Amino acid sequence: MSSSSPKSSTRILKCFAGKNEEEEEKKKTTHDDETKNTTTMAKKIVSLSTALGVSLTMTTMPLVGDDVAQAYEYNQNQISQLAGLQANPVTNARALLRNALPIDCKEIRQIQKALESISDDLRVPGVKFSGVEESVNKSLKIVKNDANKIVDKTASAKKDQVRQYLKDLGTELQDFQTIVANKDKQEVPVAQQKCLSLVTKIEEALVNEFPYQVPAPYDTTLPRLEGRATVEMEVKIKDNAVNPGGKLTIVLDGYNAPVSAGNFTDLIQKKFYDGMKIQRSDGFVVQSGKPENAPKGVDGYIDPATGKERSVPLEIMPESSFMKKKAPEYDFTFEENGMYREQPVLPFNAFGTLAMARREADNNSASSQFFFLLRESELTPSGTNILDGRYSIFGYVVDNQELLRDMKVDDEIVSMKIVRGAENLVKNERAAPTPTTQEEQAPASE
Repeated sequence: MSSSSPKSSTRILKCFAGKNEEEEEKKKTTHDDETKNTTTMAKKIVSLSTALGVSLTMTTMPLVGDDVAQAYEYNQNQISQLAGLQANPVTNARALLRNALPIDCKEIRQIQKALESISDDLRVPGVKFSGVEESVNKSLKIVKNDANKIVDKTASAKKDQVRQYLKDLGTELQDFQTIVANKDKQEVPVAQQKCLSLVTKIEEALVNEFPYQVPAPYDTTLPRLEGRATVEMEVKIKDNAVNPGGKLTIVLDGYNAPVSAGNFTDLIQKKFYDGMKIQRSDGFVVQSGKPENAPKGVDGYIDPATGKERSVPLEIMPESSFMKKKAPEYDFTFEENGMYREQPVLPFNAFGTLAMARREADNNSASSQFFFLLRESELTPSGTNILDGRYSIFGYVVDNQELLRDMKVDDEIVSMKIVRGAENLVKNERAAPTPTTQEEQAPASE
């Protein structure tokens, strides 16, 4: 089914927010009617997802369950407020990743927000240069006046590096001022991205240590990515004269999903995905990761040390835990924990959001199957979708996302490789048992 139109998404959001035009005109809807309407709409979405066959599973797992209606009914008094807060959600993958860095530095965050806000000015016909100018000037002022405050929050080994980044950022911002003065519309987005690239480097350097301890048993039984890693994924698109394929760049976020990202990184290093086919592409997700020619009942990676399928737990970092540098939530969805108003640090907001597939009935049944969400679906409007808090997100596609639109079933993942951050992988693997001969097993003669 094709992606929904903006009008369709708007209608759904209005229904969830209790802003139906008829209700506004009559203003006679009772509290019970609002509850009924909200629940009905949630159930319709559940039914629609079932009709579409929307499953992120290793077999035939439905995307959503009946508890979604209960969750929305529970929230019916707060949904209008929440929808308002998410009226302009962050949908840029790189911006989401910057926000998800565990740092505490007001000054660099102010620069980040100012520069990111330029994207709104670019949407104005002709570019809103007054807004761009304000953002650039504000950022440059902070660099000039508060650079030492930023450096002071950096680990000793990285202070010189951050000083250089700040110096380079100051130079870029001065050049940006010239672009604004000349009202050069074409160069504004280029200059913005140059500056934001340096901001990202500064913020990454400000992370002085991994912020929490992964809880048992996952701290000793599964690979962990304690930091971030960048993946280059080469794909071959068949029967497409216009687009034969190319390379996507993916950033894996081990700060907020260390076990999920660690599992994926480990399988990439094992070349598990090389040569694998795309196994699902339906306008909603692009999915792969099930071993080809796998025996019946096998849906994921078989660990040679155990001879069994490796299982990865549900892993979601809520904003409340992130701010306190606590570990993610494991094993249970936000709904099951009663966390209906909680927001994940890594949301399903960006086109090309990367997450683990799992079985409906088992939160901890992820293994090697993954999916990229194609965000336009009317089931997943940013900030109000029914996926956040239910599936483990562990990364985003940051370059060449458009390749996902053309990928279809039986197209090929030529290769995946870690191009940055491999040193952040912590392995907890046991070696596969070495077969012994009968002679070795027999007691030695005296």
